[in-house]
Amino acid sequence: MIAKKMEPFLHNNSAIRTMFEEGNRLKKIYGDDKVFDFSLGNPNVPAPEAVKEAIVDIVKEEDPVTVHGYMSNAGFEDVREAIAQSLNRRFGTAFSAGNILMTVGAASGLNVVLKTILDPGDEVVVFAPYFLEYAAYIGNFDGKLVEVPPNAPEFQPDLGEFEKRLTAKTKAVIVNSPHNPTGVVYSEDTIKGIAEILERKQKEYGKEIYLISDEPYRELVYDGAQAPYLTKYYRNTFVGYSYSKSLSLPGERIGYVVVPDEMDDSETMFTTASIANRIIGSVNAPSLMQKVIGRCVDAAVDIAYYEKNRNALYNGLAECGFTCAKPQGAFYLFVKSPVEDEKEFCAAAKKYNILMVPGSSFACPGYVRLAYCVSYETIVNSLPAFRQLAEEYNLTRG
Repeated sequence: MIAKKMEPFLHNNSAIRTMFEEGNRLKKIYGDDKVFDFSLGNPNVPAPEAVKEAIVDIVKEEDPVTVHGYMSNAGFEDVREAIAQSLNRRFGTAFSAGNILMTVGAASGLNVVLKTILDPGDEVVVFAPYFLEYAAYIGNFDGKLVEVPPNAPEFQPDLGEFEKRLTAKTKAVIVNSPHNPTGVVYSEDTIKGIAEILERKQKEYGKEIYLISDEPYRELVYDGAQAPYLTKYYRNTFVGYSYSKSLSLPGERIGYVVVPDEMDDSETMFTTASIANRIIGSVNAPSLMQKVIGRCVDAAVDIAYYEKNRNALYNGLAECGFTCAKPQGAFYLFVKSPVEDEKEFCAAAKKYNILMVPGSSFACPGYVRLAYCVSYETIVNSLPAFRQLAEEYNLTRG
């Protein structure tokens, strides 16, 4: 018998992955060019050439024992120092290797942080809509997820609703900007407001409340938008980062966690997080990919590719009559469903081989998410199908 704790996951498997598998099935029937799969945030932009070159050079040049062997649970010190210095150059921080913990992507990094700080029954506040795996990560360590309701249509967090949900049991708050699924970038005013509320509540409750910044989309911003670096606004901040999107390496599972010196008892926190990295089963981040990041720390994919896709899909949907706030970051459109039940809308879209993810998968029913990290041709070819879908709901504007 499987564990009772796993039964809900068995019966409520990820809608994103389900739609992705459905896309693969439909492509076998109709062909790749006639199926418009916007379900999964799987980057279509190739990794920078420097990444490929680094992999080949490291395997050829460096000692195999070093490349493929164990290291400190925190990761190679030279790689951590390279990341720290890159962050310092870009954001005016003052990090060193002692602030950087290499992880198996951002997902593992969040689990490391939660393992480090949560006791059973501790509450973790999240802003809906949110990446639904947060609930699983928090549940892994017997914490309790507390939702702040969506603030549509802008989706900047409602700070009044946020403050109402902080209690003496609150241990952490997770923020994600640029945001999945909406593409919103939290403004500096929003970040300052969150920080001010947390400082006040720390004093009121006489305990630390940690801010966890989940940042896999940090580099994917458009139209001059800037995502504030949160350690500069609130001292008890962890930053979880992944190179899945910035270097198009989702399958390589490489990222890091920042534990700033300003954090209360930061040295103990970093040491404990390093232990958590080992005992949750990751042991350490992949050694070869750590070495690659050390050489490619300032490399980046071509953001213009995503911006072109965003403009084409957003403008095309707007012309069809669909409603969506233009995203400032990430590679998602969060579109208002023309009917209350967005799952019904997703089912209707599938008749035209359009695959979308229902907003209820992100705790925000009434919307659907489209991941535009697909080929530009997929977007262009999908627009006639979207027009047919719009006509079904009487949305088309001339």
